[in-house]
Amino acid sequence: MRAGASSSGDSGQSGRRPSGAGGFDALYAGHPPWDIGRPQPAFVGLSKRGLLQGRVLDAGCGTGEHALMSAALGLEATGIDLAPTAIELAKRKAEDRGLEARFLVWDALQLPALGEQFDTVLDCGLFHVFDDAERAAFVTSLGAAIPPGGRYCMLCFSDRMPGGVGPRRVTQQEIRSSFSDGWRVDSIEPAELEINVGPLAALAWHSVITRL
Repeated sequence: MRAGASSSGDSGQSGRRPSGAGGFDALYAGHPPWDIGRPQPAFVGLSKRGLLQGRVLDAGCGTGEHALMSAALGLEATGIDLAPTAIELAKRKAEDRGLEARFLVWDALQLPALGEQFDTVLDCGLFHVFDDAERAAFVTSLGAAIPPGGRYCMLCFSDRMPGGVGPRRVTQQEIRSSFSDGWRVDSIEPAELEINVGPLAALAWHSVITRL
């Protein structure tokens, strides 16, 4: 995040990946299932444990609740998302709450082009939308944005979630395999990802991973 960045954000930069962007953006004309209007309890728990530190990036931020939670803690917070509508909503929330956070339309697969590093990266529901090739590219992208000792904290759909509705399910082994080189998986714990449609929560994995 640039020093002194304000809640109005900086839309002059663009790291957009056009594939899939329009579909997600259209959902924000309504009320996407994942947009619950508050931080996920798993990430609130991180803040209570003091694990949100330094410069924070909310990757796939949607309407910005986790970046704004970080900003409320006095941390430098940036949120990125491919959906321009979500970014505009996040900027409005920041202004309404009197918080300083930067929000950019940016592709999480293009973090090297952002040219910045972050001590903490939060990911609520982004990892599980990628196919195998994109997943590998995302981990490489994260590696460029997180310095040694920095943390990646992720909440994703779990293979424990029954049925086939919703995003791709992820196994613990897939997480460990994805972060086997240059990373340390500190924890993978069962959690819930709250949503705004029945059953109001999806079974998830909550992972904390450190860059080596």
